[in-house]
Amino acid sequence: MAPIVHECSSKMKGSRSSLEAELRAVLQQRIMVLDGGMGTMVQQRNLEEEHFRGDEFREHTHFLKGNNDLLSITQPDVIYQIHKDYLLAGSDIIETNTFSSTCIAQTDYGLEHLAYRMNKESAQLARRAADDVTKQTDCKRYVAGAVGPTNKTLSVSPSVERPDYRNVTFDELVAAYTEQVRGLLDGGADILLVETIFDTANAKAALFAIDLLFEKSYEPRPIFISGTIVDRSGRTLSGQTGEGFVISLAHAKPLCIGLNCALGAVEMRPFIEAIGKSTTALILCYPNAGLPNTFGDYDETPQVTASHLKEFAVDGLVNVVGGCCGTTPAHIRAISEAVRHVQPRTPPTDPFQDYMLLSGLEPFRIGPYTNFVNIGERCNVAGSRRFAKLIMTGNYEEALSIAKTQVEMGAQVLDINMDEGMLDGPSAMARFCKLIASEPDIARVPLCIDSSNFAVIEAGLKCCQGKCIVNSISLKEGEEEFLQRANTVRRYGGAVVVMAFDEEGQATETERKVEICTRAYNLLVHQVGFDPNDIIFDPNILTIGTGMEEHAQYAIHFIRASRLIKETLPGARVSGGLSNLSFSFRGMEAIREAMHGAFLYHAIKDGMDMGIVNAGSLPVYDDIDKELLLLCENLIWDRDREATDKLLLYAQNHAKGGKKVIVTDEWREGSVEERLEYALVKGIEKYVVEDTEECRAQTERYRRPLHVIEGPLMNGMKTVGDLFGAGKMFLPQVIKSARVMKKAVGYLIPFMETEREAMMAASGSTEETDPYQGTIVLATVKGDVHDIGKNIVAVVLGCNNFRVIDLGVMTPCDKILREAIERKADIIGLSGLITPSLDEMIYVAKEMERLGMKTPLLIGGATTSKTHTAVKIAPRYSCPVVHVLDASRSVVVCSQLLDESVRQDYFEEVTEEYEDIRQDHYDSLKERRFLSLSQARDKGLHLDWSTQPPPVRPGFLGVCVYEDYDLRTLIPYIDWKPFFDVWQLRGKYPNRGYPKIFKDQTVGAEARRVFDDAQRLLKRVIDSRGVQGRGLVGFWPAHSVGDDIHLYSDDVTPQDATPIATFHGLRQQAEKDSSSGADPYLCLSDFVAPLSSPVPDHLGLFAVGVFGAESLSRQFEEQGDDYNSIMVKALADRLAEAFAEELHVRVRRDLWGHSKGEDLEASDLHKLRYHGIRPAPGYPSQPDHTEKKTMWELANIQERTGITLTESLAMTPAASVSGLYFPNSKASYFSVGKITKEQVEDYAQRKQMCVSEVERWLGPILGYDTDHS
Repeated sequence: MAPIVHECSSKMKGSRSSLEAELRAVLQQRIMVLDGGMGTMVQQRNLEEEHFRGDEFREHTHFLKGNNDLLSITQPDVIYQIHKDYLLAGSDIIETNTFSSTCIAQTDYGLEHLAYRMNKESAQLARRAADDVTKQTDCKRYVAGAVGPTNKTLSVSPSVERPDYRNVTFDELVAAYTEQVRGLLDGGADILLVETIFDTANAKAALFAIDLLFEKSYEPRPIFISGTIVDRSGRTLSGQTGEGFVISLAHAKPLCIGLNCALGAVEMRPFIEAIGKSTTALILCYPNAGLPNTFGDYDETPQVTASHLKEFAVDGLVNVVGGCCGTTPAHIRAISEAVRHVQPRTPPTDPFQDYMLLSGLEPFRIGPYTNFVNIGERCNVAGSRRFAKLIMTGNYEEALSIAKTQVEMGAQVLDINMDEGMLDGPSAMARFCKLIASEPDIARVPLCIDSSNFAVIEAGLKCCQGKCIVNSISLKEGEEEFLQRANTVRRYGGAVVVMAFDEEGQATETERKVEICTRAYNLLVHQVGFDPNDIIFDPNILTIGTGMEEHAQYAIHFIRASRLIKETLPGARVSGGLSNLSFSFRGMEAIREAMHGAFLYHAIKDGMDMGIVNAGSLPVYDDIDKELLLLCENLIWDRDREATDKLLLYAQNHAKGGKKVIVTDEWREGSVEERLEYALVKGIEKYVVEDTEECRAQTERYRRPLHVIEGPLMNGMKTVGDLFGAGKMFLPQVIKSARVMKKAVGYLIPFMETEREAMMAASGSTEETDPYQGTIVLATVKGDVHDIGKNIVAVVLGCNNFRVIDLGVMTPCDKILREAIERKADIIGLSGLITPSLDEMIYVAKEMERLGMKTPLLIGGATTSKTHTAVKIAPRYSCPVVHVLDASRSVVVCSQLLDESVRQDYFEEVTEEYEDIRQDHYDSLKERRFLSLSQARDKGLHLDWSTQPPPVRPGFLGVCVYEDYDLRTLIPYIDWKPFFDVWQLRGKYPNRGYPKIFKDQTVGAEARRVFDDAQRLLKRVIDSRGVQGRGLVGFWPAHSVGDDIHLYSDDVTPQDATPIATFHGLRQQAEKDSSSGADPYLCLSDFVAPLSSPVPDHLGLFAVGVFGAESLSRQFEEQGDDYNSIMVKALADRLAEAFAEELHVRVRRDLWGHSKGEDLEASDLHKLRYHGIRPAPGYPSQPDHTEKKTMWELANIQERTGITLTESLAMTPAASVSGLYFPNSKASYFSVGKITKEQVEDYAQRKQMCVSEVERWLGPILGYDTDHS
């Protein structure tokens, strides 16, 4: 196709203006187009390990497949061509192939030393492609240096044991990004694109590095920023909203900001709209080609993606568009054509021109009409004795509860101060800020990093993804130091508090306060480039009521200075530390709180915007005792020289004066189980030990400590999982819940140890038992280096007393399985983020099956899905394979798989669910492909009958009739689960099925009542002979001929004889998944020896019925007893199925005798754990009901038993069962599925029926439309 050429003005071609001005001019004229997914195009080339290695890395020690960035060195022609394809498709801007080209990300491949080279050579490749196409089309193309997020995060701990731990530092990220950006700039990048940001703190490190390079070494280039909203919650992986994200990074003054990856355009739209309303920058949007399908691929066509982005453009939402995962040059061509004539978005006049913008996980905007902003003060070692004691003794988690209380009581910003002589301030600040990041209820608000030591301030800034306030800097050490620190704060993206200090000292009077603040304002705005809205002045709230006359008007000077600052310094805010005001009254909290309330009432009216206050103890002005209020205001306004003494006298007379805000724990009034669930959901550790002990002490209910874990604690974690799945909790909260769980489990472990020792002593055993719930091996599969999600799963499982062996990333299959065997793993968990990981997971499952392993396999990761697991992975492994949606659910799944009492039920439930998913998936495929009938037959099950154990001859040939079967013998064989289904009684897992349903809290009592009624009625109808059982069984010599089975009389040689009956089979035709390998396309005839073989074989037949139920049902109905009318029919159905089950047991053991040694419980029979099958016509293995006619004619069923067939071939009585017996050990139940017209025509010819008649009977399985065939 011809290249897409945009209209380029001659002025722009010849201009040598700065790149940013050049780009801005183009973007005012039209919407520019970015390229599409580099990874998508690389995957399409199906490169193998040797291609990634090339000659240079042939002997490298690490696997390199999947390291796409390396291809710029080893396969430069491939990368150049991808760039060129995108450019010719219409891209104005192409990204360098450097998404993972930091030394941090390349460490997983052992190539960290190549980071600079990779970036430079990748940029040079892109530069060459862009320049070549510029010459070819005479329209300038640009190169954006792609700066990815790395595979580590500053905001989430990889260790639930240590929520303050990080596996990378801000400084390490800055160093890595500096190296990367140097390479990109040296290679010729025009733009720096910081993209796919899942943790804003990482992006802040990248922008910090870029700003330093621009300041010291390089001409500034335009900056594009693109975040990643991970789901419809509208948050990044680290929990920040889109608006918060924009605010956090606005200091970098990006030319464009927007979103990419994770979502398709439809899902991304509301977040693009929200970001567009939050910024004056241009908007960048390059979504995935829709959401990934269940196999990790992207189905959205170029036209669909382009139509969505055209809607964005027409609605004025975007300035730059492109594609991410799943998009190709065809997508970019369609997008380019779609937006070519649409006007670009016009950025709004600054929507927050007069606002101070701050952020934690969420935005916080302080505007002209914002009420007073409470900055919580109690996380200050200098201002709170309790907080100081907790920090000094290392009890940070309890100290964290103080922060949470401040937020709950109304603090909109949280002040953190660690200035104490005996404390390592930088370490303490960093640790506490990291802990806050793990507490979303706290982290949602912005932080105020408060210290007189600038090193402590920097330590805090390096740990915060939001936009903080720095408290504070001042001019006391001169302008040079002031400017240096102010510039550093700007580079971190913070707002700043400036204290009213200068080289001469602290300002105490109004005029000096205003003079110093004005000087600082001009330096910040005109020399540093600070946004005036990011400047906060603290004109110093100083202590009054000291008894010294010179202090008497300190409050007045502050209030007056506040008014003048707001009038003369546009945009600036005023703050202050409120506790200083009342320092003279330490220990008299009621007095202090009243003073604060009164002071704020007046200071706010004169311009004070915010203050560092104890948000939980601020009284309402009108609620202050009138006598006390008068005394306080006399002191504040210096109206009574005896005000201090009068306040002291008031305090003596009103020891408990003043109003306190009381926090109640209403949730503590619930049952202990409810309290534990609440604590787990809310992440409250305070009471979890005492509540766990209360549960443990209820020995009648929880006989063992383990039962407390399996009961209320696990129920709480299930609730956490449900809330997370519903988007009502997000990741940091899940980790927090896991820590609460760990504390509860940790309390119970000593009791479990004592119990274990007692059991060992009682049994005389000396064998040590494992204190862990189980051992779990986790690994990111070969070719994949993404492990954040896996690490979160690991820490959550570790909190729940599982031993976790984390094998890291890029783990080959043989290592995973070897470690699992050596460590005696109870469960293996596989993780992966990229699409090729799915194939590796399939391979691991097949290897586990080949090795005969029995270890359950968990599948997780962003690209995985339940459908992919059910369709492509689970069929490869005969033991449990379970898709785990997220970390919050991993605990429940692992616990169920390791609990012997529920494991089998859980596996069966998953198996049933996955079978339904598979069937639904295949049924939903519009373009389902089919093998021709000859191909399907070639790929059928072809047994080597000469090496198979010879088929067993039945004990007799012909028919045996049972006139009056003893129904009492059938009762032990009854499967009661379908009985409860009739009554729509279904227990919730793990109380599904009989007899566990009786334990279900919702339906258990009713199920027991109905069951008891059934037992009474069953005994009554059997004893009274109200129902009778009749049936027959028969055996004949048989051989398969193609897809049919021929039966013969007992006195002939089949090869020379005419068959007395023929059963016709249908064969699977729907194309199976390529990963299914050699899975055969089955037909029932495959299980019978072919006529061409010398092996004699046989086929069996049965029909059983329970008579009399219809008559009894009518009698009950006539008596008005509808309940028993339904009940007797339900029992007859159960007896008929039990009849078929019991008779099949007799056939296997005695009548045919092919499984003489079989000794199975009824529950095993219901789970089909025997050799052989008994399929029935009309069911999935042979969906044709007309085959019943052959059965009835062959065995003369109607005359011998009284079981008849209706016109529609239903059996009468309704409580009847019939089928064929196949004894072969390889025989299995299967579903024929959809078939083609070719097979229908062949089948009709074999049965000597017309095609339309066959189509009528086989309607549900036809793979075509009969009206258009």
